[in-house]
Amino acid sequence: MAEKFNIMLAGQTIGVQSIYSEVRDLCRDYLTDNAPDFCVATTPEDIERERRQSEREAELEGRKPEHYSDSYLETLAVYRKIADGLLDYDVLLFHGSVIAVDGIGYMFTAKSGTGKSTHARLWRQHFGDRAVMVNDDKPLLKIMDNAVVAYGTPWGGKHYLSNNISAPLKAIGVLSRSEENHVKIIDKLDALPMLCQQSYRPKQKERMIKALSLINKLGNLVELYQLECNMEPDAAVVSFEGLNGGGPCVKDHV
Repeated sequence: MAEKFNIMLAGQTIGVQSIYSEVRDLCRDYLTDNAPDFCVATTPEDIERERRQSEREAELEGRKPEHYSDSYLETLAVYRKIADGLLDYDVLLFHGSVIAVDGIGYMFTAKSGTGKSTHARLWRQHFGDRAVMVNDDKPLLKIMDNAVVAYGTPWGGKHYLSNNISAPLKAIGVLSRSEENHVKIIDKLDALPMLCQQSYRPKQKERMIKALSLINKLGNLVELYQLECNMEPDAAVVSFEGLNGGGPCVKDHV
């Protein structure tokens, strides 16, 4: 029996019709009685498409494909459809880890396996109650004329680190591994390949044009940095100071 419910993400209400109850369970903290701005529904074909996509990604990365359940794959299909619909409201799905310190959001992005979640954990350990996880994997970014706001979503990564909160996004740090900690300001042209790679890219031409427009605007509105960090506690201090004007290049904190 199909599940029907409404959720609120990034200020918009979405009606969802799913095959399996796992989708509603995942979204339980985002349920609302508001009338939907738009609706999505999944089919068995959508689930199979997600399975093929997962297998292609595993092949490209040279690893064995995971055997995901249909109900889990449906959660991915639902989010893909939601991401398509939210483009009409200037909301972009992004692959990154967003943490808020004193109510201000910072996002770390990088290729999978670089250590985004680990770096965010170092911030939480250092700042304690001042730091709150917005979303550890797939936040939504509302891109307005003069600001960007990051929102938590039910899709919070393998550790389900996400909260139903929002925070103005101050900076994006493109993260890479290094023995020493350095922070360097970069311009949009240098950051653009990573911003495009880490953003949701729809297949339809018109949607892709919209997504690229939002990515370009994102690069103009948010401060962009290269974070070369190790996984020691001082990485949190150096990166936070660098993202808050501690100099164009900040070396190890003493």
